[in-house]
Amino acid sequence: MNTADTTRSAQTEPDNDSADETLGTVLSVRALYKSFTLHSIDGRTVPSLRGVDLDVRTGEHVALAGPSGAGKSSLLRCVYRTYLPDSGSVRLRTAAGPVELTTLPDREMARLRGREFGYVSQFLAAPPRTGPLEVVAATARRRGLDRARSREAAAAALRRLNLDEALWDVDCGVLSGGERQRVNLAAGTVQPPRLLLLDEPVSALDPANREAALELIDSLAGQGVAVLAVFHDMDAIRQLASRVVFVKEGRIAQQGVPAQMLEEAA
Repeated sequence: MNTADTTRSAQTEPDNDSADETLGTVLSVRALYKSFTLHSIDGRTVPSLRGVDLDVRTGEHVALAGPSGAGKSSLLRCVYRTYLPDSGSVRLRTAAGPVELTTLPDREMARLRGREFGYVSQFLAAPPRTGPLEVVAATARRRGLDRARSREAAAAALRRLNLDEALWDVDCGVLSGGERQRVNLAAGTVQPPRLLLLDEPVSALDPANREAALELIDSLAGQGVAVLAVFHDMDAIRQLASRVVFVKEGRIAQQGVPAQMLEEAA
């Protein structure tokens, strides 16, 4: 059985807890639809996702590829629930068992985001007058570390991403775009969660810092972290991905191993 066949068979396994546990499926998306109403124009409805089915397993790095506007970022935001889908299922396997994210109350969703999964976008949203060390340490505390250990973990994450220690207590609002992106990535990967969503997390980085960031992301697989990522950089996909999912017009058009998928897309 080839890789594509293996992927297809995994997606048709029985949808129950024992199958999730056996397959190591961390994220299971089924029949996901999302549309937007353009109130400022004429009220028309624009579809973004049209029935997406996707699984992501423990230690797997799934890269979403495809043209701008295909629905890649919308999929990440529906999983993180900054977008509420029109219909469908998004199920996350947590330490306490599977949880349906689309119907979870907001307060429980906020707690789950802190503990079980994270989202790293291109842009950092930090509280005013808060420095990088505290931003990253706060995430580590939400993921179970005490205050002392959270600061140690935050310092290690910032050093790994080459953020100058002189900037650690500087208001994040005055940092450069690349510095803010590294703080964002450090916060996303500190005390790594079960599932990490990445949306162009290295787009503002220079070559040296980009390589350090990609090495950090690549190390997550060995820690059992499931990664679902959007990269427009084909070299990053080749370096990181264990599977590439090509999205077109809100649907999964095809998927497979990077070498096969990127050759067909060239």
